[in-house]
Amino acid sequence: MPVELISANHAAALAATLAGRANRTGRGFCSGVYPITPSTECMEYLCVQEIEKGRVVRVESEHSAMGVCIGASAAGARSFTATSSNGLAYMAENCVAAAGLRLPIVLVVANRTMGPPWNIWADHGDALMLRDQGLIQFYCADNQEVFDTVLSAFRLAEDPRVLMPVMVCMEGFILSHTVAQTRIPAQEEVDRFLPLTNIPQRLGDIPHVLGQMEVPRQTEAHRLQHHTAMLGVSRVYAELQQSFGQIFDRRLPDPVVAYRADDAETLIVSMGTIGATAERVVDALRAQGERVGSLRVRMFRPLPADEIRGWFAGKSRIAVIDRDISLGFGGVLWGELRGLAAAGTLVQNYLAGLGGGDIRPEHLMKILADLRARQAEGPAVLVEAI
Repeated sequence: MPVELISANHAAALAATLAGRANRTGRGFCSGVYPITPSTECMEYLCVQEIEKGRVVRVESEHSAMGVCIGASAAGARSFTATSSNGLAYMAENCVAAAGLRLPIVLVVANRTMGPPWNIWADHGDALMLRDQGLIQFYCADNQEVFDTVLSAFRLAEDPRVLMPVMVCMEGFILSHTVAQTRIPAQEEVDRFLPLTNIPQRLGDIPHVLGQMEVPRQTEAHRLQHHTAMLGVSRVYAELQQSFGQIFDRRLPDPVVAYRADDAETLIVSMGTIGATAERVVDALRAQGERVGSLRVRMFRPLPADEIRGWFAGKSRIAVIDRDISLGFGGVLWGELRGLAAAGTLVQNYLAGLGGGDIRPEHLMKILADLRARQAEGPAVLVEAI
């Protein structure tokens, strides 16, 4: 399998290209695109690719980009787009529509701080804005993971037991513009991995309506169907992991990536690239005899609560690090995880890297020093204030 030196933006575009070509004997591929930093390079790279039975449509806004994807997916095509920050906010109405219509669109988000004031650097708050709207969410830690997750997202989204959009998140500039060695499979391998797209509710010869007006009991039924399908995603993903490993000879990461966490007394919990930094800190502290481990939440929706609860068992202190803030509350990840720990466990929230600031090993060391000194949970702490 050839190795290419590419950015995560290009990795995402290449994965979408290979997935689009894999549907060439089906109903093809279509992408609606509109530029916004730091996701622009993904769309630019996609625009110059040759995709048999495929089309990349340049539109006038992010709202229209997702609108194109909705139309293409409703017609039975494989569909993809990418955006960031306020572009995702502008796209949000159609993201909700795509989820409600149960259309298997893959959306890459190059995470960027919401403005104003304007900031083009990384913050998870843009993607977390849509956490309750029925889209599957992954947060990636490196370029290879971006490629593999985008590629596998098509199979996951299009599985008849799932049928909903998948959001693949990568931190702006930290990943989107960073070049790293990335293994790219051959088209024939991707063809073996991805079946032809089959969207059962697609529009065709028999007239029917998508997105009709509903009475309350119909909405309740559809929400239950969607919720049940979301709860089943982890099982489908486990099957997908097995197939991915057999074809590409490498493992697709688990929904929760644990590092030296089995016998840990203290856990560092995070999403995205913070997890890679945490692993280096864990190694340094283990060498000093301190029982520290790392837990990286890769799949945020559906939240793998049982798995996380299992890793939390027996831990005395847990630091949950958020690259986001729910104003007036604290970190979103902490808010979702704090109830999964056993009674008496100290689960402290730390906010780090807001607006794209560096999160370095020394920052995590300060966090752990603060955690050791605590007897009880307190308000969310900005790392720079420690």
